[in-house]
Amino acid sequence: MEQMSLFDRDVPQPLAARLRPQTLEEYVGQTHLLGKGKVLRRVIEGDMVSSMVFWGPPGVGKTTLARIIANKTKATFIDFSAVTSGIKEIRAVMEKAETNRQFGEKTIVFVDEIHRFNKAQQDAFLPFVEKGSIILIGATTENPSFEINSALLSRCKVFVLQALQTEELVDLLQRALKDRRGFGNQAIHINEKLLEMIAVFSNGDARTALSTLEMVILNGDLDSEGIITVTKDTLEQCISKKSLLYDKKGEEHYNLISALHKSMRNSDPDAAVYWLARMLEAGEDPLYVARRVIRFASEDVGLADPKALEIATAAYQACHFIGMPECTVHLTEAVVYLSLAPKSNALYVAYEQAKKDAIKQLAEPVPLVIRNAPTQLMEDLAYGKGYQYAHDSQEKITNMRCLPDSLAGKEYYIPTNQGKEAQLKARLEDIKKWKNDHR
Repeated sequence: MEQMSLFDRDVPQPLAARLRPQTLEEYVGQTHLLGKGKVLRRVIEGDMVSSMVFWGPPGVGKTTLARIIANKTKATFIDFSAVTSGIKEIRAVMEKAETNRQFGEKTIVFVDEIHRFNKAQQDAFLPFVEKGSIILIGATTENPSFEINSALLSRCKVFVLQALQTEELVDLLQRALKDRRGFGNQAIHINEKLLEMIAVFSNGDARTALSTLEMVILNGDLDSEGIITVTKDTLEQCISKKSLLYDKKGEEHYNLISALHKSMRNSDPDAAVYWLARMLEAGEDPLYVARRVIRFASEDVGLADPKALEIATAAYQACHFIGMPECTVHLTEAVVYLSLAPKSNALYVAYEQAKKDAIKQLAEPVPLVIRNAPTQLMEDLAYGKGYQYAHDSQEKITNMRCLPDSLAGKEYYIPTNQGKEAQLKARLEDIKKWKNDHR
């Protein structure tokens, strides 16, 4: 008898693969596209599928959705990787798809990481998409407007898939515990709070959530009756996180971002960096923090240091490019810079005051003098009559009034004496004096 090698044995599939949804009813998330009556669901159920691109973060079900579509439409499904395939492989697949078409069979070509194909590789799909040899479904984590050729993109409908919500991930984890494809045949004790912690840690990624659940169960405590108990200590060991984990939608989430914001406002870099670390090490999305930092740059620093917004935006881009944990240093740079920058909330105050007037006077007409007059009728109605072109004057200023009559003389932007805003304040005072002198 031939001896079996170690590699001949059946290797169990990972939990995420075993639980891969087979139908739309099993699919988790993307209710904005797949809820009852939503556009993508109607397209799938009506067998009206055309070429499309799924754009979204990892682990949200792009590949799974493509497989469900293929099953629903009874099409041949070809899974194609942009990482390992070249033009030669593309042409071979296209020839097979063209043969299928001649026999009346649909072929769905699913291309994962389609943004990794270069222009020539993407162009190789074009003629086959145009004549209907294939239905192309591409998946990408990058903005398709920048990463996919315009000619190919114009022939595809883009659907934006969103990161899964904590509640959706918890439902998925509970299903994994009950489903026979998961751990339905095993007695497992794990409380819902730990499932929520796994969901938060997974950051919207179903694959990460299921892999983490599998890991903690395999490392759980097994008693004499065969029951596996998962404790918080086991979870923390498996994900290398301590009790810092918190609910991103709960009170602690808002307490911590408030602490960061107010520490920067109070020019305390040490406290700001501490609260930053508290959030990031607890599993907070660095892009969320970066967005709040960008807001702070204009709300609390503003024109006292215009460079603050540049640094905050650059930090966001760095977080997007390289992610955790490398991007922690970029956020730290921005947080420290903003903490030490001169502070001014003049822009925030200006907008809030203008907003109040804008809401009260939404019907206030634009003064004729600053209206555009692209047609003869508008010109006849005195649109733009009396307009003064600032560049024609030596001072590059005119005494023309741009606010509605009811708001004449109203001031919204009141610069402070902080940082560079002091220079702007002096400039604004000079402008106002000149206009008063030339009325």
